[in-house]
Amino acid sequence: MPNYITLINWTDQGIKAYANTLDRAEAAAELATKFGGNSKGYYWTMGAYDLVGMFEAPDDESATAYALALSSLGNVRTTTLRAYDAAEMRAIINKAAS
Repeated sequence: MPNYITLINWTDQGIKAYANTLDRAEAAAELATKFGGNSKGYYWTMGAYDLVGMFEAPDDESATAYALALSSLGNVRTTTLRAYDAAEMRAIINKAAS
């Protein structure tokens, strides 16, 4: 399944309820399964983003639906990136070179 990295910032609503962040992360992982995906984990970060999440989904449309559903809860805003592992990148390089 394709991999995705999500850069996450809390909204005003989300920061007010920061103490619930672990419960919300668990709920977000459960939500990913609704779209055929699987959460690979969350990391709380310092700097430009409050969290970074990693997940896999069957396709870009499912990943987008998950990001929309997650953001619609009002606690976070997301930026989602499609991520390629080494084997996928090798195939891309080979395709570009042929």
